[in-house]
Amino acid sequence: MTASQRADDLIGAYWQGAHLQNPNFLEEMRAVNPVLMSPTHGLTVLTGHAEITAALRHPDIRTIKFEGGEGFSQTASYAVMNPMMLFHDGGSHTRLRSLAQRAFTPRVLEESREFIAALTDDLLTEAAAASRSANGEDADGVDIVQAVAYPLPVTVIVRMLGLTGTDAERFRAWSESVADLLGGVNLPPERWGQIEADAQQMREYFRTLADDLRAEPQPGLLSALAAAEAEGGGGRLSSAELLANAVLLLVAGHETTSNLIAGSFHALAEHPEQRAWLAADPAGRAANATEELLRFLSPVRGSGRFTTAPLTLGDVTLPAGMHLSLSYASGNRDPRLYGQPQRLDLSRSNARTHLAFAGGPHYCLGATLARLESTTFLTRLMTRFPEYVVPEQAISHRPNFALQGLERLWVAF
Repeated sequence: MTASQRADDLIGAYWQGAHLQNPNFLEEMRAVNPVLMSPTHGLTVLTGHAEITAALRHPDIRTIKFEGGEGFSQTASYAVMNPMMLFHDGGSHTRLRSLAQRAFTPRVLEESREFIAALTDDLLTEAAAASRSANGEDADGVDIVQAVAYPLPVTVIVRMLGLTGTDAERFRAWSESVADLLGGVNLPPERWGQIEADAQQMREYFRTLADDLRAEPQPGLLSALAAAEAEGGGGRLSSAELLANAVLLLVAGHETTSNLIAGSFHALAEHPEQRAWLAADPAGRAANATEELLRFLSPVRGSGRFTTAPLTLGDVTLPAGMHLSLSYASGNRDPRLYGQPQRLDLSRSNARTHLAFAGGPHYCLGATLARLESTTFLTRLMTRFPEYVVPEQAISHRPNFALQGLERLWVAF
């Protein structure tokens, strides 16, 4: 088999989701070449840390636009997704990002610290009580995804945006639809129907909310965004941009952190020596533990880009117009940077070099908030319940190219 045929086979399998089922598949790709190009598929997959980092910062590499098949541009799903800053570069991205950044200033985050700690304690207390109650009848305990991993970050971002917590379940359903739009695999027609219905509901909800917030401003970022739209005149923030980026902030503000928290429960249970290390000094060690868990778990699997001019990455020359798939999950396990990359090492000295928050102009806007939530969670969990138990169970991850998270995890306290 020639090198080009090998690349075609690997990328064809990757495109069909082989890396979602086989934990060693990305290593196989990286071993062939960390920049693996297949002109046949019109796709290059980046699996090396250095190569991904270079791509994220290269001026001739841009984000993939949110597109679809014929007629898709007329759907509510397209209207919700296309104006998100996630799919913009240059001036339009800078404009949108600068407005959203108001929610993540050091002062705002510091004001959230005590709230996050109190909320974490409340959720852990409730989860422990539910686990003890369940253990009287069922040894499985409590689903920690539902009990802690989801409600913690969603409650925080809802508060920062200035929304009410009464719509939490609706937000969850919408978030799952946005996650599927970002990277869902083999979605059946009925799921597409539900996604489109959710997208229409999102547009109606945030349009009505924006009208209400302009009439009666409230604390929180959405009031600021609504005011920016009203002040726009020259198009500083369009109605479509307001709606799309309100949805993005809601979803991105909790989806990946939820996956990190649930994954942390499981990873620490699977590595008792690392859990013991963290439990010996939770407050002092939680920050570095968070970085290593972000590296190890990769809540964001990857993202898409394309080249706007011919360029060279690693030892591969790429043509203009080449689509790129950046595998953060693989870059975070690159043995050229991380010794024993498959091993969880909470004291790893270079853990913070991970790609969990991407890099370059699109570096995650909420990275500081995610770190604060995770560090607080780990400190409180290891202080209060260092001996929690994860019973033997089948572990399944959501089938998604972009996001990596557990579907459920039973925990006993």
